[in-house]
Amino acid sequence: MCRKKLFLNMILAISCAALLVCLLGFRPVVTEAGQNSAAPPEFITAQQLKEKLAGDQAITVIDVRDTKTYISSPKIKGSLYFKLRRLSYRLTMPPLKDLPRDREVVTYCSCPHDEASIHAAQIFLEAGFKHVRVLQGGWQMWLKVDGPTESRPRA
Repeated sequence: MCRKKLFLNMILAISCAALLVCLLGFRPVVTEAGQNSAAPPEFITAQQLKEKLAGDQAITVIDVRDTKTYISSPKIKGSLYFKLRRLSYRLTMPPLKDLPRDREVVTYCSCPHDEASIHAAQIFLEAGFKHVRVLQGGWQMWLKVDGPTESRPRA
C-alpha cells in the first residue's frame, strides 16, 4: 500500500512538473526587434517559392530535415542545411551571422506537418529576421511541383 501511494505521488509530481515546463516554455517572448516570437510564422507555397527562385529574388532557403533524410536525398537548389538543434548557435557564425535581417528566409523540412521548419522559422524570428516563411508541405510538396534540386555536397 505504501509503495502504491509513493508511486502515485511520484506520478503526480512528474505530471505537475511537465505541466509547468509546458506552460513556462510556451509563454510569448518579445525579442529585441520587438517581434512576438509566439506569433506563428507565415507560409509560402512550393509554387510561389519556385517562381521566386526562378526570378532570381534574394531568398535564403534553410533545410532543417533530419540528417538521415538529408544524406539520402537531394536538396532544394541553393539551400543551406543546418541541424535544427544547432540552429540558434549557427546563427552566431557565418554564413547566417552575415545575413541581413531584412533578407527573406524560407525554412523547410520533411515532417508531416512542417513542425521542424516552423520551429526553425521561430528561431529566425527571435533572432530579429523580419521576413521568414515556412515552405508549406515541405520537401514532399517541393518534389510535387518539380522544384529544382541538387545533390548535397560531399564531405
